[in-house]
Amino acid sequence: MGKVRINNMLVYTYNGVMGEEKVLGQKLELDIELTLPLEKAGKTDDLHQTISYADVYTDVKTALESKSFDLIEAVTYHVLDILGEKYGDMLEHAIVRTRKYHVPIAGFFDNVEIEMERDY
Repeated sequence: MGKVRINNMLVYTYNGVMGEEKVLGQKLELDIELTLPLEKAGKTDDLHQTISYADVYTDVKTALESKSFDLIEAVTYHVLDILGEKYGDMLEHAIVRTRKYHVPIAGFFDNVEIEMERDY
């Protein structure tokens, strides 16, 4: 087994519970970690023996920019669904972390993060 990671992926979305979040939009940051067998890809140097991180990036970005959610929990869950639907035949496990920086809470902190994982 091995891991493919996309770290600090930025997506501009119109997600949030508050009305202004859906109008003004904001960036979300995602970490995506995929666990899958990588030995054949390593031995053969064949892209078909792994999951293309370029495809994962495009699939997630396109999906999140075309749909709006209230909760970043729903965003994270939706990403796990996309990964399973598209790459489930090769994917063993995935972890997705979604960070939101501009949270309408009176207080001082860097961000709010949701982490979910799933076996396939």
